[in-house]
Amino acid sequence: MLKLASVLALLLVGTAPLFADDMPVNADSIKRGPAPAVLPAGANLAVMAGDPSKDGSFVLRLKMPAGYKIAAHNHPTAEYITVLSGNFHIGMGDKLDEAKGTELTAGGFGIAPAATNHFAWTTSDTIIQVHGEGPFAITYVNPADDPSKK
Repeated sequence: MLKLASVLALLLVGTAPLFADDMPVNADSIKRGPAPAVLPAGANLAVMAGDPSKDGSFVLRLKMPAGYKIAAHNHPTAEYITVLSGNFHIGMGDKLDEAKGTELTAGGFGIAPAATNHFAWTTSDTIIQVHGEGPFAITYVNPADDPSKK
């Protein structure tokens, strides 16, 4: 777990240019870049506030295409998710099962409690805002699902 947190910290350091330098910022001015390798390819990430690789509060936005899937995983701290646009599905359990998820649409909100296995997918282009306490780390239930290992 600590090793994965360290890897994520290093990956997020590479997103430094994505940190919001000026506050406030309008949506069309948000600096985005590819999501870290611990997430499946195809998503973009913007760190809105804080530093997810360090202790303390953070806010990030994840932009995902339709059909994007995140295998079952957990985090050492709670993850708070607000859907800004699109259709985001989240479910609790040890493997991604589209029959067991809940669809959240724009304005929807979900919580993934600390150390609780959960999974997610999108059915349209989707943007979520995630906030929590760092350092942020992700541990896949099945290590073979970790995109950074492929």
